[in-house]
Amino acid sequence: MSAIDEFAEVGTAGVGLDGATGEEPDLNGEDLDELDEVEELDDELDDELDDDESDGELDDEPEDDQLDPGEADGDEDDVIEIELVVLDMAGTTVLDEGLVERAFARAADEAGIGETPEDRASALDYVRATMGQSKIEVFRELAEDEEQAQHANAAFESAYSEFVEIEGIAPVPGAEEAIGRLRDAGLKVVLTTGFAKATQEKIIAALGWTDLVDGYLAPSDAGRGRPYPDLPLTALLRTGASSVSSMVVVGDTASDIESGLAAGAALVVGVLTGAHDEQTLTDAGADVVLPSVALIPELLGLDD
Repeated sequence: MSAIDEFAEVGTAGVGLDGATGEEPDLNGEDLDELDEVEELDDELDDELDDDESDGELDDEPEDDQLDPGEADGDEDDVIEIELVVLDMAGTTVLDEGLVERAFARAADEAGIGETPEDRASALDYVRATMGQSKIEVFRELAEDEEQAQHANAAFESAYSEFVEIEGIAPVPGAEEAIGRLRDAGLKVVLTTGFAKATQEKIIAALGWTDLVDGYLAPSDAGRGRPYPDLPLTALLRTGASSVSSMVVVGDTASDIESGLAAGAALVVGVLTGAHDEQTLTDAGADVVLPSVALIPELLGLDD
């Protein structure tokens, strides 16, 4: 059986602090309503899981018809329509080319993180293991205090943006075409990141992707970054998708996979164009691992 034929599902949810700045998110007006809706989704998911477990109806594997955004085998009433695809950026839709590690090295130098070679190597290992997570949260784990963490995070975002401006940045081969096919099929597509919003916007502008997708989110837009479910759930709310069972989450890191599972996505897909290998993505719980995001339309059964 190929990787495209294998899948499963699981889910929980929640919201919290601003992952990009470490500050509380704006809780006035629309932002408060949006975060309340995320919390309601969390409660609904928990209730559904409890009901399924009590009734003995929580299957180890979902029906195969979950992969098809249109028709599927089985009863028509059981068909799940895919409405939303949430895609990570660096390493999934955007080539990284070592920029994250280089930006980290500069940030560590400026903020004084990992002063000995051994400490620096250990810190870099942690950065690699936590690829995809909110960068301020990563630096909070590595820094001695909040001031040092904020210094390192600012230096990281500045360095990454500088590299993008000077060296340019490129999409993963086939990513733009895949996104176009998804949208042509009527699906919503949202890009997510662990970078600060300003850095994300710079990447989007450099690629000319402002109109390519239906939206793009950073941790500060959602509450918390990965591995929490806030980014996918915020994407669902902002696009008006009907339920988590209509959502697919795609990424190249364990944190991406954990976030999608926590959000209760119908399908969580790992790709091998970024930070983590197939075993790491599988161990994190990926339903499917593909060579590239370019194969997502095929996975969902979309016609050319």
